[in-house]
Amino acid sequence: MNQKSSGSASLLSVQVIIVALLAWGIFALLFFLLFSVPLPGQERPGWYSVTTYILEDTAFLVAALLCFRNYGSSQIVSGRSVWLLIGSGMLSFFIGNLILGQWEIGWGKEPDVSPADVFYLLMYVLVGTGMVLAVTSRKLNLSFLQVLIVFGIGIVGAAFAWFIYNGAGDEAAFLFEAPAIAQTAPAEAPAPPAAPPTAPPTAVSPDAAPIIAPAPLEAPSIVAPAVTTPPVVPASPAVPASPAGEAVAETAADVPAWALALEELFAPLGDSLAIAYVAGDIVLLMSATMLLLAFWGGRFSVSWRFIAAAAICFYVADMWFLYATRFVSDYQTGGLLEVFWIFSACLFGIGAALEYDLSSRSRRSSRRRT
Repeated sequence: MNQKSSGSASLLSVQVIIVALLAWGIFALLFFLLFSVPLPGQERPGWYSVTTYILEDTAFLVAALLCFRNYGSSQIVSGRSVWLLIGSGMLSFFIGNLILGQWEIGWGKEPDVSPADVFYLLMYVLVGTGMVLAVTSRKLNLSFLQVLIVFGIGIVGAAFAWFIYNGAGDEAAFLFEAPAIAQTAPAEAPAPPAAPPTAPPTAVSPDAAPIIAPAPLEAPSIVAPAVTTPPVVPASPAVPASPAGEAVAETAADVPAWALALEELFAPLGDSLAIAYVAGDIVLLMSATMLLLAFWGGRFSVSWRFIAAAAICFYVADMWFLYATRFVSDYQTGGLLEVFWIFSACLFGIGAALEYDLSSRSRRSSRRRT
């Protein structure tokens, strides 16, 4: 029994978890760098979208499991409810990704609003509450200057989101999409046709006979041909559709009626959900700033620095997605900066692993002293 427990402990040691999550984030970055920008005239292959969903879902599922491990341990210093909230937020994002993946990959649809948005928004509520509770439950009081810094960061984040939501696309859209030829070079009017060259006048001798110009020829009358009925051609058999067309038709036919009904139900909430996403990002950004200020020093500050960095990465990915969906024409999920979602999940997992390790060490050292 002791050998089995020691083997499982070494398998899930903090060093192994950190190295594995860092390797996952680096692999995701390399994958996005290599395949996120398609070749000119081509679209992203289908396996690219599937792989991006696998990378995101795996990272968030692992982060959720590590947070739930902290919740199940009685040795966690920061409080079990904190990690229950954060882990539930990671799991909520994982479920939302599964739903959106079914919509995009399984049914070939790109809805502006879907049931996945409910789980995405729930993630902001759960994770934001857990991060705030991590500060308030330990009775860490912020000074007046620190409170001003937190609200100042929130105002800056809100202003940046407002700028992206309202006016950033017109000034910077050329960075992400090629301009049309009609916009880059004005159309030139065609040059008028050149007059036919005239023969130079020749000198006429007085002894030469006068040249009589021939009478103009009358235009021949044109007789309209008799109208004949074209022969009846037997109808040719229908040309079979291409495989791509068949796939699109099958995909559209496979969408269940309840999914289409849910799309129609959520469609009027598009603008409201966009504002809710921005509000959730501001909450995460302010919570991350609060964590950095409250846990600036001390033994247990390292894990919460990773949690704060995870929230900032999530904010970066959300701001890019907000910009891309509003101003990049025909945008498809899987852009380069979406890798920050994977970074965020990896950092959440590293923070949870560090908190578990530090809490276990502190309890062991206290028992040895007694």
